[in-house]
Amino acid sequence: MLRPVDSVSPAALAAGQRALVKDLAWGSVTGAFSGGVILVAFALSLGATPVQVGLLAAIPFLAQAAQLPATVLVERLRRRRLITVVSFGAARGVIGLLAVVPFLSEPRVALAVLIAAQIAIGVLQAVGGCAVNGWLHQLIPVRELGRFFARRIFWGTAVACVATLAAGALVEQRGADGTLHAYAVAFGLAALAGFVSTWHIARVPEPRMPDSGPQGDLRARLWAPFRDRNFRRLLVFMAAWIVASNLAAPFLTVYLIQQRGYPVTTVTMLWVVSQLANATTLYLWGRLSDRLSNKAVLAVALPVNFACMLALVFVDAAGDETLQLGLLAGVHVVLGVATGGIGLATGNLCLKLAPPGQGTPYLAAIGLVSALGGGIAPIAAGLLAQAFQASELSAVVRFASPTRSDEFAVVSFAHWEFLFALSALLGLYVMHALSRIDEGPEVSERVVVQAFALEAVRSLNGLSSIGGALGSIFAFDRLSERRKWWAPRRGPDG
Repeated sequence: MLRPVDSVSPAALAAGQRALVKDLAWGSVTGAFSGGVILVAFALSLGATPVQVGLLAAIPFLAQAAQLPATVLVERLRRRRLITVVSFGAARGVIGLLAVVPFLSEPRVALAVLIAAQIAIGVLQAVGGCAVNGWLHQLIPVRELGRFFARRIFWGTAVACVATLAAGALVEQRGADGTLHAYAVAFGLAALAGFVSTWHIARVPEPRMPDSGPQGDLRARLWAPFRDRNFRRLLVFMAAWIVASNLAAPFLTVYLIQQRGYPVTTVTMLWVVSQLANATTLYLWGRLSDRLSNKAVLAVALPVNFACMLALVFVDAAGDETLQLGLLAGVHVVLGVATGGIGLATGNLCLKLAPPGQGTPYLAAIGLVSALGGGIAPIAAGLLAQAFQASELSAVVRFASPTRSDEFAVVSFAHWEFLFALSALLGLYVMHALSRIDEGPEVSERVVVQAFALEAVRSLNGLSSIGGALGSIFAFDRLSERRKWWAPRRGPDG
């Protein structure tokens, strides 16, 4: 049962790809009902402190350290599908056990159990992820990677948006009486969806693992990325970006619920708006990275992202509550557009700068940096937020004349807004670190902005029917063009 096979037929491969798409779709339901906005809202309802919220955000990153012993397990057992199914199934079982937490009478105990469960889930998912990455890399043909993952991501994103709205509505309606039972229902549904996801991934064929290379040079291969000067600069940039983004992003939900007082349904709607903006512009960024460069895309998308973080500080200046909500919606739209470009360009840049045949240790170095930066930043941000909980910083302009004297605050930072301002400030170093990376010919930011506008106009001109609209907006197959274009052009230096 769940044994690897010597060869995978085209029919079995096609069936396996369909199962993988369904796996991510159902997995997105699990994430919508047990993670993200719902997890943070549940933690806040239990009285979580900023440090505890930061710890919950850091756990998925820190748990990636489990991939190191998991690689040994995969190499020795050599049954990746079995490891994946058992690990993911156990993680979904722990999610199901979370349905008991809302019934615990002591909130402090409930929070401790929630954090411990998240650690177990993170470790189990890291072990399963380590197994599934090599499995899918061997299973899916290189020429189909872009198209396959684009389709998988599209359906995962679409289902996640619908499920997140449903989860928000469930919590808002069932939790209106002040009880936490709605979260028990949400965790139970998440576990059921997770078991369906696990069942689908169990149906995917696993080709037999090839023999591993010599063990003696393993240490040298692992150190190679850190000896590569240009890749080392990429690692510094990735670390800076992950720290800067995770100082603020994990606490955006807390800011909206606690400081702005929005219900969970409003917060989930803002999240969905951001995800839709991300999905609808992803292919535009893909075209630009093909035509121009990844650094050029980042040089435009990163400042936009940090400008959005800084804009959150000025929401109160809008005055009217309707205008404030409109401003937040606009910030979420622009953030979705920017993060789509950042995610695509950073992924492409890491793949491009990793020398051919050495992808595993080079990408493992990226994973290590991401785990450390993404684990430390939210906890540090939680400590800062707790320290600034009762603090406020204002810049006041005072006008005085013989007849009157007035003063008004130009800008005012309070609580979570300190984190948004700090994230924007660290963005300056992120841009400096980006400038030191050598990707090839430089392209100005102005060219990128003009090209993005032209691509957007060209896409809108093609919206002649519903089918044409979907094909233009979600033409993710174009993302595979970069892999195909670069494959024959990579030299020995990557």
